[in-house]
Parts: sequence; C-alpha cells; structure tokens
Amino acid sequence: MDTIWVLAEASGGKVASISLELLTRARELAGTVEAVVGGEGEPVAAELGAHGATTVHATGDLEGRLAGPAVASAIAAAVAGGAAPGAILFGTTYDGRDVAGRLSAKLGVPVITNIVELEQSDATLVGTEPVFGGTVNVSTRFSGPGTGLYLVRPKSFTAEQSGGAPAAVSALAVPELGATGAARVVDRYAEEATGPKLDEAGVVVSGGRGLGDAEKYSMIEDLARLLGGAAGASRAIVDAGWVPYSHQVGQTGKVVKPDVYVACGISGATQHMVGMKGSKHIIAINKDTEAPIFGIADLGVVGDVHKVLPKLIEALQARG
Repeated sequence: MDTIWVLAEASGGKVASISLELLTRARELAGTVEAVVGGEGEPVAAELGAHGATTVHATGDLEGRLAGPAVASAIAAAVAGGAAPGAILFGTTYDGRDVAGRLSAKLGVPVITNIVELEQSDATLVGTEPVFGGTVNVSTRFSGPGTGLYLVRPKSFTAEQSGGAPAAVSALAVPELGATGAARVVDRYAEEATGPKLDEAGVVVSGGRGLGDAEKYSMIEDLARLLGGAAGASRAIVDAGWVPYSHQVGQTGKVVKPDVYVACGISGATQHMVGMKGSKHIIAINKDTEAPIFGIADLGVVGDVHKVLPKLIEALQARG
C-alpha cells in the first residue's frame, strides 16, 4: 500500500499512545505514513515524525469546538479533492470512533472495527477482529476501491520510534460545517488520579466480584500503590457501582499490557481476559480452583483474597 493516514490524537502537546502505536504499525505496511491532527500541528510534529509520519495534516485551532465534525469533514474534503490515502487508521477511543463514524457516513464506506492485528495481502490491508467474546478471530478486508477505514484497539501494537525527522506540517482545511459544527465545548473536567495511568502502567492490580463488597476494593488500591502500579477492575464491580468505569479492564473497558497483571477475585470471563491476556506475566488469586483465569495465569494462588491480600500487603509494607 502506498499511503496510510493515521488519526493522531493529542493533548497538551503530547500525542496519545494509541496514535504512536498505529504509526509504528503503519510504517511497516505502507511506503508513506502521514498523520491527521485536529488542532495545531507544530507542537506534535517532532513526536509524530519520530514515529514515522512524514507529514502532519493539521486543521488548526479547534478550541471550544468538537473535534469529530471538523476533522471528519476536513478529511472527507481532502479525499474528495484527490488526496485519498489507501487507508486511514483510528484508535478505538471516543474521538477515534466519533471521527471514523462521521467519515464513514460522508464517504459512504463502512468501518472495520475492533481490530487487533493488521497485515497486508495483495496490496490490501486485512484486519483481524475477535468475535464471540474473543473466542474466535476473523479476517476482514475491503473488496472495492477507495479509502479503507480501520478502528484498532489500544495495545494491539508496540509504539517504537523510527528516528525520523519532524513531520512537515500541512494545513488541512475545514469546510463549512453548518449545524453539525454548532456544538461548543464550554468546560472540561479531568479525573483526579495519582500514580501511573491504567493503560500505561507496568503493573496492574485488578479486583473482581470475589472481593465481596465495595469497601474491600481498598486492598486493590493499597497493593497497586505498594507495587508502583495502577488499580483496575472487572466489569462486574464497575456495573455494581463499586468503582468508576475508568478502572474497567476488558472488552468494553481498557486494554492493558503491563509487565505484571494481578487478578484478585476475578473468575476470568472471556470479556475480561480479552483486555489483559497480553500481559507479560499474569498472577491470579482466586479460591475457586476451576476459575478460568488460572488457564492463562503464569502463577496461580488458590486462596481467599481476604486472607491472601492482607498478608501480601503486610509483607510489602515490611520491606519498606
């Protein structure tokens, strides 16, 4: 494939890790890789270039506006004007899905979603997507001409620098949006958090229904803090209201690939394992010897989390 575009999400002059992952994979699949940014291009040109982008198409300042309508309309106009890449890659994020969905409607082409692998075959990209709760993988490609749209899960690839020079910045004109551009962002709220981000942490400690009640989740937070990691959760306890959705690991939550993943009181439903089975080392603590989580664990502790975790926390505290 000659050219691939990547939607590069950025905030505060820093490019999102998912975008760097996509750039890394894109440069292995195409002769030319270019990025699209909803905002100013200069602050992120060096980081994008270091990961393989030769050009960054930037809309310019979008302060106070939703990125989705502006970026999708700008890309659609560029494609209609003859600047059509062979494929455009989006991260499976709120903004990525928003732009991909709007662009799909404008171009009249579908989006291949939920991708965990991308390969090239006969000059066409083939996306691998898990179905039936992650138990089966299917391969999907576009059979017709035009630009293919692909939504890729975070942590499907590893971000690696290529040593490239800063990307050249090119203005990406945003056409008149009409009613779709009427919405305005009037305020932003950032969740307060300490320690590493869940999807970037080297160590993740997650709790599940086996904890018994919401108050016991503090053990998960204490253990994560002592290990210098982040606290996660299964969907069951998120749905129960014990912890915020931002803590959820799994198919409908965050995908994590830490060096160490500690699953505490988590049985190992397929939907949860999809989000963490790529971890380098998996430790499972569960009193049910038949729990599916033990099937992928490198180390399994058969025991009650209410007895194991306090002892583990105590031992770590004693070591200082």
